[in-house]
Amino acid sequence: MTHSTMLCFCWIGSCDFSTKPTTEEVKGWSQSFDKLMKNPAGRSVFGNSYGLNTARKISCHRRRRVIYEDYISILSPKEVSLDSRVREGINRKMQEPSTHTFDDAQLQIYTLMHRDSYPRFLNSAIYKALLQNVSRSSSES
Repeated sequence: MTHSTMLCFCWIGSCDFSTKPTTEEVKGWSQSFDKLMKNPAGRSVFGNSYGLNTARKISCHRRRRVIYEDYISILSPKEVSLDSRVREGINRKMQEPSTHTFDDAQLQIYTLMHRDSYPRFLNSAIYKALLQNVSRSSSES
């Protein structure tokens, strides 16, 4: 798993649709979760299908705090599912946050999305409609 793929946890849904995905790209998303996450339009469609459009343009230090408060803290209304070992590790690392503060959480969330959300996304009406739309558009060209 690449570093850019891992960042999907923080930036999922962050692209705009300035370039429409091609039929090949949309079909490629069904080949692997990594292909979906490496494609800006793929991340956007996937994120939006789960209401995860959460990109924010703020400083790195502030971003860590926002991510922690929005998704990791047990007091968060949007708390993500993490096991206690990972959550405790993040709590310790937040004393002196670094670029690796969320590594374990990112891996756990990535694995969960790969095993659970990704198969549901491929069977969703959103993905099927997009695939049909881009296929129709390319055949009309």
